Amino acid sequence: MKTFALPGTGRDVSSVILGLMRIAAMSDAEIQRLVGAARDAGIDVFDHADIYGGERHRCESRFGEAVRLTAKDREQIVIQSKVGIRQGFFDFSAEHILRSVDESLAALRTDYLDVLLLHRPDTLVEPEDVAKAFETLEKSGKVRHFGVSNQTPGQIELLKTAVKQPLIVNQVQLSITHAPLIAAGVAVNMAGLDQSVSRDNGLLEYSRINDMMLQAWSPFQKGFFDGVFLGDNENFAELNTAIDALADQYGVTPTGIAVAWITRHPANIQVVLGTTKPERVTEAAAGSAVPLTRQEWYRLFTAAGHILP
Repeated sequence: MKTFALPGTGRDVSSVILGLMRIAAMSDAEIQRLVGAARDAGIDVFDHADIYGGERHRCESRFGEAVRLTAKDREQIVIQSKVGIRQGFFDFSAEHILRSVDESLAALRTDYLDVLLLHRPDTLVEPEDVAKAFETLEKSGKVRHFGVSNQTPGQIELLKTAVKQPLIVNQVQLSITHAPLIAAGVAVNMAGLDQSVSRDNGLLEYSRINDMMLQAWSPFQKGFFDGVFLGDNENFAELNTAIDALADQYGVTPTGIAVAWITRHPANIQVVLGTTKPERVTEAAAGSAVPLTRQEWYRLFTAAGHILP
């Protein structure tokens, strides 16, 4: 398993994360097998959010009930959760953040979160309110590190006018076929080309300059929750042909190559898996350290429909 340094922590973590948004209906034994497969593959980061599971904290509760971490187990893994999405609105108020973290800790059966992310931008955010919550959580030991999800450099800088803790993570959507994060910079300043339109205001470069870890959610999605590109030969025949050839060459599955395309990038981007199948976890982890060459990486990029000017 390829590892990356988690900024500001002195800790190396797995380049692949197990996301647990779909475990609400799984049995204890199924969750245990899923988490066990992740640990066996070298994955030590586990991603939650207070909204996962249909009812608040449901997936966190299922994880806590099924896994029942020992003190030693807890020290060996990173648990992160997210807060800020409510039914029909976003809420970065100090009151909501503090209450939700307490509920997450109880559900997960742990005394602390390694990382807490603000989930989606709240346009009504008051940075001083977030700072108050973060200060309380850090001083109490309930949260060790902080970050955001789906936020632009400007939104992060706004938070930093009041928040004193380093914001070390930003979780964003990224796959070979959904890659405006990368593709816009490749085609910068090309008039009339949709790819050249910046949708995140230079987030990739901002993250590298500011030592902020990016985490890629939906790493196999074609676009915004409209199915996976792997095996979709109707819409992505050229891409799947290229992926299959590289999978054979490197002795991994197509899933592994899709992961390798992300982890190969020097920005050190973690891949967040959403699968509930242990075998898919194993396949993804096996691809994390595949050393794609520049030529191979760009071949996949162009096969996905992105343009090299």
